[in-house]
Amino acid sequence: MAEPPFHLPALQALRALEAAARHRSFSRAAEELSLTHSAISHHIRGLEDKLGSKLFQRSGSLMQPTSAGLRLSERVRGALDELETALREACASSGPPVVRLQMSVMADLANAWLIHRLPSLYDAAPEIDLHLRLHAEISPPDPYGVDLGIWHQRVDLPGFECRSLIQDHVIAVASPKLLARYPGFTLADLPGLPMLRFALRPWRDWLERAGLPPEEPERGPIFQDAGLMLQSAVAGLGVATARALLARDYLANGQLVQLGEVSVPSSLHYWVVWREGNPREAHILRLIGWLREQVAASAQPTRGAGDTASGS
Repeated sequence: MAEPPFHLPALQALRALEAAARHRSFSRAAEELSLTHSAISHHIRGLEDKLGSKLFQRSGSLMQPTSAGLRLSERVRGALDELETALREACASSGPPVVRLQMSVMADLANAWLIHRLPSLYDAAPEIDLHLRLHAEISPPDPYGVDLGIWHQRVDLPGFECRSLIQDHVIAVASPKLLARYPGFTLADLPGLPMLRFALRPWRDWLERAGLPPEEPERGPIFQDAGLMLQSAVAGLGVATARALLARDYLANGQLVQLGEVSVPSSLHYWVVWREGNPREAHILRLIGWLREQVAASAQPTRGAGDTASGS
């Protein structure tokens, strides 16, 4: 005897399940979907009644999906991705295919390095419609919310790929107009110059490598954003430490010069993260390949200013 037809739940209920499982919170799912907390609860209860399975259980302040809820939410997530891709392809059927990729990237990398290189991406892969979300915190955001992330920390979750993209080193830079105020400048003169401070990176390691007293400057602006600090160095506000990759374009066009040849390893790397099985994975991998090409092309030596025996 044939089984009766299975009627699919409402799409909104499935979206509520996926968002609630991803956030581990009915309230955050409601905020994302512009619904009320009670609406999310109603959708989840309706699914549980229909399926005869418990999908969530409370754990402290979190709503943890059960094993059944987790499996279902992952399948729903993949189906929603497929549906979005199909709809976008249908919308673009009258012209060239367009693939929209949501990418979250650290703000300093985006502002100082990435955006200047995007024209070559669109020349190489015109079908990619890249939507950028800038991120400033060390901890990565929700990795399910984007197709691709470039963050300072790994994401060790089932179903995610995480690969090192950039392992950089730190140099000291200054604008030529600032150094012009100090004729005959050498690295030994550095403590007498205004020194910009980055909240996530002390001067100590660089100073010690340069053979200078490893004493942190007690005055000078403190920056949370490395890209903003670089722009301040370009403006002549002071000397800054910077990732060589982020300073690359400023050094190439003469807006900044490197002080000596001293460099120290960066304590924070960039990791590229994406979800396996994403229906747009082929395009994600193409984008990652382009990123690696750009990183390799940027890894060129720089010439320093103010070299001395103690600072070489």
